[in-house]
Order: sequence, then structure tokens, then C-alpha cells
Amino acid sequence: MKPLPTTPALLAVAERVVWFKPPSEALAEPVHFLAHVMTYGTPEDLWALQGVVGINEFREVLDHAPPGVFDPRSWAYWNLKCGRTPTPPLPVRQGLQPREQ
Repeated sequence: MKPLPTTPALLAVAERVVWFKPPSEALAEPVHFLAHVMTYGTPEDLWALQGVVGINEFREVLDHAPPGVFDPRSWAYWNLKCGRTPTPPLPVRQGLQPREQ
């Protein structure tokens, strides 16, 4: 994925959705940053991404989603929005087995 620009708007989004890293570090990892925006972002956060990323980048995030970031609702929404049906299983951390239900 192409690097994201370090703009004041994106730095503000990064500070809010990736609260555990400095904003510039968050933007340096586009897939991780966008996964957090896709899960925790507000409509205003998504608006800040207009013209910077599009559907292809969101699909790339889904293809390389870091385990543990997406919740089931966000995962289902973004897969549907990106035309990925049926929705694949959520990514899981290596070495952990999914819980039986």
C-alpha cells in the first residue's frame, strides 16, 4: 500500500483512533492505521480520508487485516461495502484457536 500523507487532518484522526502510538508512527503503517479507522472511525474520520484512500485500499486492508483490530460488526460492514460476500472469518492471531460456541 502506498504511504499516507502526513497532513494535519490525518494526524488528528490517527491521534484519536490509534491512541496508543504517536500519530506519525500510526500513519507510517497504513494497513494498521486504516484498520483502526474502519473499526473505530467516525464519519468525520472517513471524510478526512476522502481523496487519499479509496475502495481499493480498503479492500487491501481487509486482505491483510491485523488480527484483533476488527470487531464482528465492522468486519461484516466493510466486507459488504467492498463487495466481499460471503464475509470471510475474522482474522485470528496465530497460535490461538477460535472459541467453540
